[in-house]
Amino acid sequence: MTTVTSSQKTADETPGIVASGSQRIVISVDAMGGDLGPAAVVAGVALSAEKNPNIGFILHGDEPTLQKLLKKRHNLTDVVEIRHADEIVTMDAKPSHVMRNGKKTSMWSTVDAVRNGEASVAVSCGNTGALMALSMIRLRKLPGVNRPAIACLWPSNNPGGFNVMLDVGADIRADEQDLLQYALMGASYARNGLGLKHPRIGLLNVGTEEHKGRAELKDAHDLISAAADQAMFEYVGFVEGGDIPSDRVDVIVTDGFTGNIALKTGEGTASFISSSLKNAFKHSLLSRLGALFALTSLKRLTKRIDPRRVNGGVFLGLNGTVVKSHGSADSTGVSAAIKLAFTLGESGFSEKLAARVATAAQSRQNETPAEATPNKDSAADVTTTKNGTSE
Repeated sequence: MTTVTSSQKTADETPGIVASGSQRIVISVDAMGGDLGPAAVVAGVALSAEKNPNIGFILHGDEPTLQKLLKKRHNLTDVVEIRHADEIVTMDAKPSHVMRNGKKTSMWSTVDAVRNGEASVAVSCGNTGALMALSMIRLRKLPGVNRPAIACLWPSNNPGGFNVMLDVGADIRADEQDLLQYALMGASYARNGLGLKHPRIGLLNVGTEEHKGRAELKDAHDLISAAADQAMFEYVGFVEGGDIPSDRVDVIVTDGFTGNIALKTGEGTASFISSSLKNAFKHSLLSRLGALFALTSLKRLTKRIDPRRVNGGVFLGLNGTVVKSHGSADSTGVSAAIKLAFTLGESGFSEKLAARVATAAQSRQNETPAEATPNKDSAADVTTTKNGTSE
């Protein structure tokens, strides 16, 4: 299968997220990762292929197993290539072990397809720690990035329907410089993924007052505020947990420890509300009749809070785009992750972010440490490190 990449735009353009209709974006998919096995992944691939003729796939995994599953999916005959992999990265595998011994795994092969330019984006439901570790050693960090982050879409009251939150699990540690990086990367993701020219950034804290929070949060508050004008985003200050799905902010910045807990709590709450509504409407004959009258609205609500619809965290700060799907994702969840991968691949997100970071790194090399601040022409979509160089 020949990989076709999206047309290049200048780094300063705000990319669209609508398929061009004339190009095929190839997605590299780890078919063996996830709790539900390759059957769920192939079913998700089939759903995506039905909805969008501009997607092609490279499936990585056990070839006999995948061939058997693909025989049942006639719509995948011309859009899927299988890459055989002998081994699988299990959910309990240690990242260090996978980095040393994982060359024959489907996950390694999936990431390498992006590294080699055969696919635009990699998608995996597998072990998060192992996927991040492999992505970092195979794709490498962009120059100017200290810690990569995982960004997720969160249902919100904003007109576009979603907010961006990062980090949600790449690294549990984050100092003030890391949080500034996350703010800049999150702003870039919001521009490329949501089409927001001037995204609003909020820093997650235990309160909105400036005197609250840990020392690194107060320092990050000052850094992000100082960078806002030149980086072309609006900093709204500290935000609380209740602001995550609100229309007050577009990007929520936090460390991976807090972000991952918030993400899992939100997903669990959504599932609880959905199951509670079903049980409530089954309680009596009158409640069943009420459910019939409210059926359309209930379906709309269920779809709105369904965690599967926003499945997929994006690894930011690497020389290539990787989307991490939930390990328990079913066909709907896998399809959602692929849709996100296609959106970013079609927009040329990875190339634009790399161009921005390279421009910023060059700019900072020409400045003295005291002068090193985000540049207006380059910092809109860039990240910075503690010393302005790649670590």
